[in-house]
Amino acid sequence: MRSRIFTDRYESLFNEAGDFLIPKKEGAISDTQVAGEIGEVLIGTKKGRTNDDEITLFKSLGIAMEDLYAAFHIYRKITARH
Repeated sequence: MRSRIFTDRYESLFNEAGDFLIPKKEGAISDTQVAGEIGEVLIGTKKGRTNDDEITLFKSLGIAMEDLYAAFHIYRKITARH
């Protein structure tokens, strides 16, 4: 309830994520706690954690590009050893 929430995609969070939508419906959290998409943090248009006491939560919704990049990263690590 005290977290700033980050996601991989706003549309998916606001339409599909039951673990966001249910507490929102119950009034425990609100849209104002959604601080940004992870891509916005990575390119610097949104700030991530702003102090050591802040609690941030990343809600991943299974974006295929993230899976592809993770696989590519692992592939590069493995092939760099040979």
